[in-house]
Amino acid sequence: MNQYYFTLNIPYQTFVAHYSGAASSVLVVTDNGIRIQLPAIRFRPFLSQIGLKGRFRLITDQNNKFVKLEVL
Repeated sequence: MNQYYFTLNIPYQTFVAHYSGAASSVLVVTDNGIRIQLPAIRFRPFLSQIGLKGRFRLITDQNNKFVKLEVL
């Protein structure tokens, strides 16, 4: 398992305006400088009235396939 840590601060209106399409993705930069592209739908459970704000941990398998995304 691989773990990646990153911080997001995307206002609600920005997220909805830019990432509402089915094929939309979010590009994050981890604490180690690694760029990872994730489907925007993976972040919707964490979207609040203020947007996406906080520390996140992405867990992938040994083939870098998505396993879990969680807010810390």
